[in-house]
Amino acid sequence: MTWSKHSLFIRNRTQRSPLQRSDANIAAGREAFTHYCVACHGMDGQNTGVPFAGAMSPPVPLLSSSEIQSYTDGQLKWVIDYGIAPSGMPGSKGILSDDEIWSIVLFIRNLPPAGSLGDPVLYDK
Repeated sequence: MTWSKHSLFIRNRTQRSPLQRSDANIAAGREAFTHYCVACHGMDGQNTGVPFAGAMSPPVPLLSSSEIQSYTDGQLKWVIDYGIAPSGMPGSKGILSDDEIWSIVLFIRNLPPAGSLGDPVLYDK
């Protein structure tokens, strides 16, 4: 982890999601993820069907990885809010509501098995 990334994450380390873990909230997170995140992270958050995921610098991370899963909810929300320049990860603050972002965090915490949701439609062969 780079120093700048580490120092940015510290700010939201203790922030917790106000949303309860429920099937409805996870489904809402999956829906928002499907609209805003699948182009780079795949339907399952594990880059399934994303042809360029490994070619980016840095590569698109697997959201199921121990590194990503070790982030606190507040750290994940910060990344979704502000993005990570120059990685290509855009910020969504002002585009997504806080509830949408928190529901995406819940979805990331409850990802389906790799490949179980198929490839993103935009990459259909």
